Order: sequence, then structure tokens, then C-alpha cells
Amino acid sequence: MIRGMNVLITEGCDARPLEWLRQRATVVEASCADTDFERHLAVADGLVVRTYTRVDAALLAKAPRLRVVGRGGVGLENIDVPACRARGVEVVYTPEANTFAVADYVFGAMLQLLRPWAAFRERAYEPQEFKRIRNTVRGRQLDELTLGILGMGRIGRRVGHIAANGFGMRVIYNDLVDVSALLTCAAEPVDKPTLYRSADVLSIHVDMRPGNRNLVGAEQLAMMKPSAVLINSSRGEVLDAAALADALRGGRLAGAALDVYWPEPPGADFPLLGLDNVLLTPHIAARTTTAMENMSWVVRDVVEVLEGRRPRFLAP
Repeated sequence: MIRGMNVLITEGCDARPLEWLRQRATVVEASCADTDFERHLAVADGLVVRTYTRVDAALLAKAPRLRVVGRGGVGLENIDVPACRARGVEVVYTPEANTFAVADYVFGAMLQLLRPWAAFRERAYEPQEFKRIRNTVRGRQLDELTLGILGMGRIGRRVGHIAANGFGMRVIYNDLVDVSALLTCAAEPVDKPTLYRSADVLSIHVDMRPGNRNLVGAEQLAMMKPSAVLINSSRGEVLDAAALADALRGGRLAGAALDVYWPEPPGADFPLLGLDNVLLTPHIAARTTTAMENMSWVVRDVVEVLEGRRPRFLAP
């Protein structure tokens, strides 16, 4: 155990990483809404968060002993990294933790949008209806389609790998940097207008850096094929949900799947509710048993910092 070191966990931790951490530090689990949260924060040397704990200057001012913040996940939008470092607080995260899980989700959503299953459960279809469905329902094969990836980071590259090498799709992408040396599949970099115009499936994998709010809005959606579908498993803020609803209702886009929203969860007036060609899921793309434990292992890097060693994944 790190003598006298306290680690505060605000949004839970999987059992094995939690037990590992308890052997090395004094651990307290308390959410930001707990009445004792600020008391625990005041003596915390390490802080472990996930998605909804906002680490900003106001929180840091109440944490005089804090030396490290661990984000169990990929995005860092809820952490003011410059403010942390200005106070000598390091930030670590788990950029590789959920790559496979989110990519799996993308193809699950893609297939549901493109291959109507007409499943039955409580009763079998009557013979006439059974025959009518078989004679009328038609899906689309992935090997005939072009996948456009907006954001070719770890998850985007994994999606491209599966699309090209597993399904035989043509893959095009747009990213701010040259990622060609990191690719494990045939994929062509294109500008954004070409991406939108050419994609049969647009999969969004960008972060919420400045300038990305409503990155995909009415102008971009208007460039897309009426037969195209869109999948967003990155950040809710990067997609204009109202513009997407207008495009879907107007027949200018064939379908969409969203796992992320802004705000989150969405309210009763969310414009995409009630549409048959939309799949809405409650931010579960990364929710596999393996990915959740992977994200919880951010505690390893928290301990590395507390023990004076360089962590594996420093926040950029």
C-alpha cells in the first residue's frame, strides 16, 4: 500500500481493478452528489472518474492534495487538462480500452439499419404474412457499399479494418492528421465533401475538441445520398440532431443509429424519437464486460503517478 495515499472513485470501478487498487491505497467510492464528496475530495491524492464527473478549476480548488486524475475511458471532454497541469495534477486515461467494443457496436447497428430482420417472437407469422415478408423485404449487402469514416483514430481504424477485411466494403475516411502508417486495411483519405457525398454508411468517430460542435449538420447531411445511413458512437455534440431528424423525415437520408446525445440523456422533446428508421441506444457501445474492466484498469496509471513513475497513457 502507498502509505497515506487516498484515491477517490466517483463513478464506480470493476471488481478486479478495485481490489488491486485497495491493496495499494486507501480507496473511497463517492459520487459528486454524495453529501460527503467534498470532504473526501479534500484529502484525495488520486481521483478516478468516468464520463459524468466534471474535473474543472472549481473542483480542483477543493482538492489541495490531488496529484493525479484517472479517466476510465477515451474522451477527455469532462476534464480540463490544462487546468489540472497548471496545478501540478497529472491526467491519465485508457485510450485503447474500448476500441473493439465500440467497433462491434457499429457493425451491429449497421446491419440492423441495412438488413431488416422482421423478427417474430410471441407468435409465428401467418403463412400469407410470412410469404409476403419474404417476397418484399430486401436488405443491402455490405460488400457493395462504401463506408465513410469521420475520424480515423483507434476506433475509426478498427471499424475500417473490419469493414474492408471482414465485409469487403470500400473504405474512405477523413482525419485531421496523416494516419496512413497506422492503417491495417485498404482505405482512401478524402476531403469532407467527398466523404459525405460518397458514403453509403457514415460512421462518426471524432472527439469533442473546439470546433467540433455540430460538425455534422444540415449542410453536411444535405450532401449525403438519400439511401445512406449514419451512425454516431462518438460524442452527441458533434451531430446536429434536429437537422438529422429533418433529413430523415424529409426522405433525404435512409436511417441513423445514435448511442450518444447532447444533453445526455436526451429529453422527452428529443427530435429523433418515434422514427422507425432510427436506432437509439443509451450510450452502451463500450459496455462489454471486457471493455468496462479495461477502462477500470486506469487505476494502474493512477498508482504509477502516485509512486513517482511515468504512466503508460498520459493525456495529450
